[in-house]
This record gives sequence, structure tokens and C-alpha cells, in this order.
Amino acid sequence: MRILVTGGAGFIGSAVARRIINQTPHHALVFDKLTYAGNLASLAPVANDPRFSFVQGDICDRAAVDKALKSFRPHWIMNLAAESHVDRSIDGPAEFIHTNVVGTGVMLEAALAYWREADAEIREAFRFHHISTDEVFGSLGSEGYFREDTAYAPNSPYSASKAASDHLVRAWRHTYTLPTVQTNCSNNYGPYHFPEKLIPLMILNALEGKKLPVYGKGENVRDWLYVEDHAEALLTVVERGKPGESYNIGGQAERRNIDVVHAVCDLVDELAPAKRPRRELISYVVDRPGHDLRYAIDAGKIERELGWRPKRDFETGLRETVSWYLHNEPWWAAIRSGAYRGERLGVTV
Repeated sequence: MRILVTGGAGFIGSAVARRIINQTPHHALVFDKLTYAGNLASLAPVANDPRFSFVQGDICDRAAVDKALKSFRPHWIMNLAAESHVDRSIDGPAEFIHTNVVGTGVMLEAALAYWREADAEIREAFRFHHISTDEVFGSLGSEGYFREDTAYAPNSPYSASKAASDHLVRAWRHTYTLPTVQTNCSNNYGPYHFPEKLIPLMILNALEGKKLPVYGKGENVRDWLYVEDHAEALLTVVERGKPGESYNIGGQAERRNIDVVHAVCDLVDELAPAKRPRRELISYVVDRPGHDLRYAIDAGKIERELGWRPKRDFETGLRETVSWYLHNEPWWAAIRSGAYRGERLGVTV
């Protein structure tokens, strides 16, 4: 199969692209705007493979999308291109609305036109796979889980923009019968993660002896999913998911933020010893406005219907992640020297 991966130079998208080339017989075209979070270095392990290709382009640019579809002729589109950081959405929501809502609309219009005009082989195999987040469901209390039929209740500009994109995908399926599938995932972590997110920021600040900023009291709970497990799940869905269905993907690893930070500190101490314990670097800072308390995924549907479940527990995945950052300083040093230096975002409202 030929798979077009939008946002394929980002964290999750690059994991998908690497998996396609390294573990399947399929071909991959990465279509990415290369914003601050897009990084061609994340694709370096597969860049020279004849089944891999790259086009720099914006999902909001219909002409560029049409050109990529016409030249590559994909069987499947995996739409991962998105602005994804809640803090940045608080500081500048317009970019999130433009990319996540308008961009998804452009992709759906282009995909529909392409599918309608495609030959029989592509029409029969075609899937438009939209990748979304559990944050569209809002915030949970101390009990309960997000299911595929949980009502949407987004609480941040980011999650609202993703909720809107999900509704567009549903509408294109219902109105035009476009063969769509959708996934909503929990918090990802792992190698090649841009260091504005919690785990890579804590790892790198701990290595550099900088403060480890924990929002509020660190009581917020997330379900953590190793990115390589997520990439496997996404390919499982695009290969075998039923058109019109959505699937929740989780890591079965709920942790309070403060417990995650403690685990990072202890692993960095073990793997890169220093004179003082890294836990001493923890600094509690003003919480994010409207910070959701808890996310938790019920991933029973994808396990029952498609046979997928995460392979790594959190402890194993976190150790692999810390080790990767310790052994891949050139990748993150280039980012820390320019694109993002660890500054706080999303404070002012």
C-alpha cells in the first residue's frame, strides 16, 4: 500500500513513518509543513529507503495537497498534522483553529475529490484515518474512563479545535460516505519527542541541572502511551479498522504528573549520576488555566475488535525514553539551542 502521512515529521507521525518503512512492505510519503515541531532528523533512520519520500507542504494549502495526492496516489491517508500543545493554544488559539479545523477540512475535501476520481483498486482500499486526542472528552473525576461514545466536552483551545476536526470527519463519512476511521489517543511519550512536553522537558532539564517546573501540585493524572506502541495501533486501525468507526488508544498506565517527574528524576540519577538528586530540582509553578484533572482511556474496543494492546508497561517505556535522550544529544541539542529553550508557555489569559 501507499500511505500518505501528514505531519509525518512530528513526534507521532515520524514514529508512524519509521514503522511503515522498517516493519511493513508499504510505501510512505510524509507531507509536513515543518513548523517548529517538525524535524527531518526524526526521519533520518528511513530517509534513504526507496519506499520513503518527503514533501514539504501545508494541509491548509489545497493545491499542495492535491498535487501530493495526484503524484503519490495513496491507498491510505493518515492525518496526523496538527498543532498539539495546550499551552501554546492558550497563548495563540488562532493557529490551532487554522491548522486543526481548516486544515482538516481541506484534507477531507481533497481526499473526497481524490477518492471519487480514483481507479477501482484505490477506491476499494481507500481509508482516511484521522488521528485525534482523548482531550476532546474533557476531564474525568477520580473514577471512570473515556469510551468511544463519551460525550465531547473540550476545555482548551487545543482540544476544542481537535473536537471540531473530529466532527468534520464524522460529517464527511455520514454525508459523502468517505471511508474514514478515527482514533483518539492518550498522552504519548518516547524518543524524538519535542521538549516542550512534560517527559522530555523533565529529562533534559534534569540532565542540564535546571529547575523542573511542575504545574500546581502535580496531581493531574494522565494515561501514558509509548509512542512506538501507538504507531503500531495506528497502522492496525488503518489496515483493519471498519469505516465509520472510532477507536480509543491508551497505554493502561495512569500516573499523576508528580509521580512521572519523580520517576524521571530517579532514572536520570541512575543512568547519568550527578552530585545532587534530581528531585531537588523540582519547582512547583502556577498551574495551567483550566487544567483538566484526569484523562483515562478505555481501550477495550480496539483490543476486542482488532487485537491490539500496548506491549510496554510505563516503567519499561520510560527507561527506554530516558536512555534514548542520553544517547541522542545531537537531536535535542539542536532544538534546545534555537527552536525551544524550555521557556514557560500558556500562563497569561
